[in-house]
Order: sequence, then C-alpha cells, then structure tokens
Amino acid sequence: MKSIVALQSIVTPWPDGLEPSDAELDAIEAEMPLIVAEVELLDALIVLLDRPASEFDARRIRRAHHRVLTARKDAANRTVGTQVSGDAA
Repeated sequence: MKSIVALQSIVTPWPDGLEPSDAELDAIEAEMPLIVAEVELLDALIVLLDRPASEFDARRIRRAHHRVLTARKDAANRTVGTQVSGDAA
C-alpha cells in the first residue's frame, strides 16, 4: 500500500527569508521591557476576574500600570533618538 502523505518540503518549500533578520530581532529585544510590563498588568487584571479587588490588588494594578507607562515612555524616547532612512532631517 502506498502512503498518500505529502512531504512538507515539496508542498510548502522553505523560503530563505522566513527567519527574522538581525534588525527584527533587535527591535523585538528593544520592545521586551514594554511587553513584560504589559503582561504583568494583564496578569494583575486577570486575577480580578473572579473576585473583588482588595487594597493589595489595587496597589498591584497601579504599580503594573505605572511600569507600562514607564516602559512606553522609554520606548518612545529610544525611537525619537533614532532616524530611519527616508526620514526628514
């Protein structure tokens, strides 16, 4: 009996440009503090889905929100200092 399963490489050839470039990896690395801060805020909010907020929970959410704002500010300040090709001088 013959197998009818197709080989993946024949059906979908592996393009050379599928892996992220070094510039894309650097951009992701630069955004990691913001991503981590947003995940912490989301975790704090998820905890409150099934119970009322205590003073501790409110404090945790305020701190997480402050971390997100700080990370966004830092990310914005980093991008202001860089100039992308094609931008006006």
